[in-house]
Amino acid sequence: MKRLYWLHATIVALAMGSAAFASDKPNILFILSDDHATAAMGCYGGPLAALDPTPRLDRLARQGVRLTSVFCTNSICTPSRASILTGQYSHRNGVYKLNDPLDPDKPHVGHALQAAGYTTAIIGKWHLTTRPRGFDHWQVLHRQGQYFNPLLTSADGKQRHKGFSADVMTNQAIDWLDQKRDKRKPFCLMLHYKTVHSPFDFPKRNAKLYGDVQIPEPPSLYEDLSHRSPGSRDYGNTVANTMAPNMVRRKHWQPPKPLKQMTEHDVTRLGYQAFMKRYLRGVKTLDENIGRLLDHLDQAGLADNTIVIYTSDQGYLLGEHGYIDKRWIFEPSLRMPMLIRAPGLIQPGTVCDDIVLNIDFAPLLLDCAGVQAPPRMQGRSFRENLIGQTPDDWRKGMYYRYWMHEKRPAHYGYRTGRYKLIFFYGLGLDITDTPPTTPGWELYDLQKDPRELHNVYDDPAYADVVTRLTREMDALKQTLGDTDDRYPQVMTRRAETSSHSPSRH
Repeated sequence: MKRLYWLHATIVALAMGSAAFASDKPNILFILSDDHATAAMGCYGGPLAALDPTPRLDRLARQGVRLTSVFCTNSICTPSRASILTGQYSHRNGVYKLNDPLDPDKPHVGHALQAAGYTTAIIGKWHLTTRPRGFDHWQVLHRQGQYFNPLLTSADGKQRHKGFSADVMTNQAIDWLDQKRDKRKPFCLMLHYKTVHSPFDFPKRNAKLYGDVQIPEPPSLYEDLSHRSPGSRDYGNTVANTMAPNMVRRKHWQPPKPLKQMTEHDVTRLGYQAFMKRYLRGVKTLDENIGRLLDHLDQAGLADNTIVIYTSDQGYLLGEHGYIDKRWIFEPSLRMPMLIRAPGLIQPGTVCDDIVLNIDFAPLLLDCAGVQAPPRMQGRSFRENLIGQTPDDWRKGMYYRYWMHEKRPAHYGYRTGRYKLIFFYGLGLDITDTPPTTPGWELYDLQKDPRELHNVYDDPAYADVVTRLTREMDALKQTLGDTDDRYPQVMTRRAETSSHSPSRH
């Protein structure tokens, strides 16, 4: 299979008149944004696409492959970044929540690429508490860092850089590419932007964008959550209860009258418009900088032998279900954007619908470098998927777990191409000390209900589906080593609430 794969890649390269990555180790540019939802990208379609928020990223999609089913295994910044680097779920790499450090002795993709002869660098948002290792060059923000005049820490100390963070990160990346890297070696540059994380800042040049534009509302902005289980329906950051008050407090929005004098519907309606204009201005700034970087690759003669990967650390809810933020297993939070350009390997305009996870990113990078992923990585390279050669044994379902039990109830779930089964167990376990919340189960038929507006877990017509999905989820949990044997309280709650429990019948 491997030999056939390389033969196919070489044939594609010859047909396109470009150098094949099968013969030379390619450079790798891995671009990671923060909280960028697919809904806020033109190439993914949807109502916001008409606003043209990402013309440069859309160009990247046309030049390579757009992946439609890339999912986060724990949709929160620090754990996702740890999974991207280590190729492991949270319960394996030990990074469950925002303040958990990545063990500095934990080997990750950077170490493996160094050993394979690459010069490696990371610039931007690190957010893993400990100092970066596995990189020949690093310049990183301390925790979240600042949007304006950011302070970057490196092996040489700390230095403040004047300007907006995304502009600064791009400048530093270009400087490293031109002046600081070892040009005798192939490179892997990981450029991690802070944009478009809360508080959704943007440079002055984009302050008037979308000023008079009415931003399309998601159909579920005013959703009645009564169909949901008690495990989820009373929780979460909404436009009305969180985003609107935060924007007023930060003086990012001046509503027509005090929020307490407005109906919840009006706070949601007006707050959504104010929030989305800030968010989209940040997206436009991000897109501008990625365009600058892509142009530089062209000008420097690096584009033909550089794999460019764009993704975000997770998705983001932009008013869907009334929510703002991530953490949830619901689609806008779970789904990550991913675009990959690899001249000579990937046909321009390709679309890949296979289920890919953030734990697969490290194995992919290693595969591109001609390195086999170590057994400790739980992910799998999807290089063959990108050229239309999906392995017969490729996953048909994925496992998700949000451990923090902060702001959103702790939960895990299983998603296939059609269904999503979720158990909100609502316990902090030994991860957080947040009080328990009411447990509950939910099931969504994504084929009939792609917006997840109808929980059908207790619908008798789906009883067999629940049985099958529960069995498949438990088998996957067993395979991944996340069985809850050390958490009997989770198993107790599950038995008391599951449709399979005798106590419910």
